[in-house]
Amino acid sequence: MAISIRLDDDFVSDVKIHAEAANRSVPRQIEHWAKIGQIAEDNPDLPYSFINETLLAQSEIKNQKVTRYARRTGRSKK
Repeated sequence: MAISIRLDDDFVSDVKIHAEAANRSVPRQIEHWAKIGQIAEDNPDLPYSFINETLLAQSEIKNQKVTRYARRTGRSKK
């Protein structure tokens, strides 16, 4: 559902800067910040970097940009 909202001009200017740096549209940048804010409110002890890396990992999985983990040990075979 799409709705129209009024936003402060200074806020929109800041959004444009961050959106351009992240190759996002202004609405997508606002959605990104809203998602991070929602996660942060639901999990107040998680640092921003953890939230951001988790979202990145989810996107990598969604876009099949991951490889299967293969455990390697330092043991030599006898």
